[in-house]
Amino acid sequence: MAQDRCALITGVTGQDGSYLAELLLEKGYRVVGMVRRSSTESFERIAHLVDRLDLRQADLLDQLSLVNLIREVSPDEVYNLAAQSFVPTSFSQPLLTGEFTALGVTRLLEALRLVAPEARFYQASSSEMFGQVRTTPQDETTAFHPRSPYGVAKLYGHWITVNYRESYGLFACSGILFNHESPRRGREFVTRKIAEAAARIALGLQSELLLGNLEARRDWGYAPEYVEAMWRMLQCEAPGDYVVGTGEDHTCREFCEIAFGHLGLDWSRHVRVDPELYRPAEVDLLVADPAKARSELGWKPRTSFDELVRIMVDSELTRWREKRADPGPGK
Repeated sequence: MAQDRCALITGVTGQDGSYLAELLLEKGYRVVGMVRRSSTESFERIAHLVDRLDLRQADLLDQLSLVNLIREVSPDEVYNLAAQSFVPTSFSQPLLTGEFTALGVTRLLEALRLVAPEARFYQASSSEMFGQVRTTPQDETTAFHPRSPYGVAKLYGHWITVNYRESYGLFACSGILFNHESPRRGREFVTRKIAEAAARIALGLQSELLLGNLEARRDWGYAPEYVEAMWRMLQCEAPGDYVVGTGEDHTCREFCEIAFGHLGLDWSRHVRVDPELYRPAEVDLLVADPAKARSELGWKPRTSFDELVRIMVDSELTRWREKRADPGPGK
């Protein structure tokens, strides 16, 4: 158990932040969650944890707020999960994406260097950094070629983490996580859109779903398992960077087939491709080679692709049945 150890999580209200907070609380950590004063982010994902978390206000855009926060809480471990994390939004808001997802990492690392250089740091890197891949599958040595402002910003955050590790001796790790999903995934992400639409169509609440590129291939895993890899990185003797994924790739079309099929529906009768939903620069294939994480961290995925899809669809079915039974005010 990690009694008296303190972990600071930025992005605690997100999918990964909420699962990581649960994991660290189970391990006996004091968990501090950083939230933005101006944030419109819902606390829905951590509502069941709020009385066990220490929520503090600070902002990745405000260097002084980060210095003050780290000085106040003296964390042993810092997990930087906060970012503008939706790829399509990064095309419409590239500057804001850069401020949060790239320069925000620098501000946090600089605050650690100044105030808590002994703290261990985790940076949430992304498979989107690989982008137009040169080789398949992708591991820690694969060349990067990001294809979105989000991927470019994540690459900056990744390299500045490496730079602070090599320049200042910080215990700083990057987890290059491939797509990981759950019922807590944001509703703007394609997996959640598909799961929700399948449930709503099965319940007669909608008739069709518009999607972009159905042939894009991704390595999809189950988010609660991926946050365990984050924690394991910061327990190592020496810091490093790790690719985390399943090693399998599947298309959005397959995700639709399983999601709708789970409810006895023919996906092709309800899903329509909308060319407007294609990205300006597509990423066609991302698949991980997680051999290093398996050998050095002892980490491997446990939930299959089919199981993941069914978990998400069942969650949506329950949610929309309850909503239909009790729509609530203004619903």
